[in-house]
Amino acid sequence: MTAIRFLLGWLLGVSATLVLAQDDIDKASELRTLALRYEHGRGVKQDYAEAYRLYCKAALLGDAEAAYNLGWMYFNGRGLPRKAEVAVGWFLRAAKTGDVYAARMLVRYRGVTPVDDPDCRPEPTPVIAAVKPGSNLNRKLVESWVNQIAAQYSIDPKLVLAVIQAESGFNPAALSSKNAQGLMQLIPATAERFGIRDVWNPVENIKGGTAYLHWLLRHFNGNVEWAVAAYNAGERTVEQYQGVPPYRETREYVRRILATYQKTFHPIPPPVSAERTF
Repeated sequence: MTAIRFLLGWLLGVSATLVLAQDDIDKASELRTLALRYEHGRGVKQDYAEAYRLYCKAALLGDAEAAYNLGWMYFNGRGLPRKAEVAVGWFLRAAKTGDVYAARMLVRYRGVTPVDDPDCRPEPTPVIAAVKPGSNLNRKLVESWVNQIAAQYSIDPKLVLAVIQAESGFNPAALSSKNAQGLMQLIPATAERFGIRDVWNPVENIKGGTAYLHWLLRHFNGNVEWAVAAYNAGERTVEQYQGVPPYRETREYVRRILATYQKTFHPIPPPVSAERTF
């Protein structure tokens, strides 16, 4: 009992350095909630690998419960190999973020040396080059960003590149008469919808556009024509016409993208987090 009190006292002493931004707290909570569903098969097909992936992302954002759950999965061999030292490593991480149960596990298994999980690492952050207003980025640089970001959303990067070509011609400073902005021509409402704060940051812009494509491909069951038509005219319009709407601009837009991408079906991408419903 004394050991537990000592450990908890130490945790309280360092807690001020571990406070998360509210946005990260909310995102981590959403990821953990979805991970729980996959771990236990609640409303979805049970998938330990997906649960692990989501717990990992939440834990890297500082979520104590997600870190504890990863430790529990390793400790009990729940969809993962039994690795007591990795489990204790996760318990230690959870305890540092204030989890009392994890702190108790550390006291109980104090003879086990904690080891970091080598399979849970932050996703690489693309290097952002300085962009001057009105300038065009090197296409190879944009392609490198797209390849990294598209992989995170399980989207074919060739589709993202086709949309960028149709939307802005690879001009990061493009601005339409309808206030669509940047490489993927995000309007403010779409940027806000997918959590993009700096729409003129080309990497953030690609993330927002790719996140929207991810949502559309899931919403329209992998139908590329419908998804890109909705990217141009809005999903409500495509739902209304049950297909590509009879707008000259939208039909030409779809034609140009399909001329480049040349596929009418895209595998339905898996969820990347607890998605909002619109």
